[in-house]
Amino acid sequence: MIVTIHQPNYLPYSGFFHKLSLADTFVILDDTQFQFDYTNRNKILKPDGNWTRINIPIKKHQKFFPIKEVEIDNDKNWRYENMNLLLTCYENSKYFHMYRNFFEEIFSLEWKYLFDINFEIIKKCIEWLDIKINLVKESELNISGESSEKLVNICKNLGAKTYVSGPGGKKYLDQNLFYDNDIQLVYQNFVSKIYPQNTDVFVPDLSIMDLLSNLGPDSKSFLFK
Repeated sequence: MIVTIHQPNYLPYSGFFHKLSLADTFVILDDTQFQFDYTNRNKILKPDGNWTRINIPIKKHQKFFPIKEVEIDNDKNWRYENMNLLLTCYENSKYFHMYRNFFEEIFSLEWKYLFDINFEIIKKCIEWLDIKINLVKESELNISGESSEKLVNICKNLGAKTYVSGPGGKKYLDQNLFYDNDIQLVYQNFVSKIYPQNTDVFVPDLSIMDLLSNLGPDSKSFLFK
């Protein structure tokens, strides 16, 4: 079994889903400490060719909470703002109409926890990209440890022989810990390839919504070939 593990980013970038395509099982970290970064925001492309942030506001003083317990700041009109921003950026893109109804529905619902809406969007993107993978929540495994130890323990719990890390893992993973536990450590090799965007100069590493809006059904073959 090949396992990959990641936090539940909001509208993840294309490389997130490329990594999932390399694995049999995806363990989504819901019991790990929240980080204020791509877990609640990401980048999309404005009509003027510049990228902008799309984000979900969270309540204050939750920096050290487990991701699954982080609450959205619903005092702010973020659902309308997020939908309006997606429309501003992609309404005129060739394929955005294929995904518009989903986002209109998702933003019409009341959400208390950040994890829940992120997980729903990720699952839908996996469906759109036709990625065949098992989804497991970290909290379902009752895993202990920190950093590399936690990742190794997750792999051992699932009987995985290979762990796929993002390229950034080279900076912090304890490679010997994986080898000592007979787990092959593989690093993803992903480079954002150029595709048609609503701009003259290609902007890499945007949310998956940029790729889907511009390539639609061809996103899968483009991303995974």
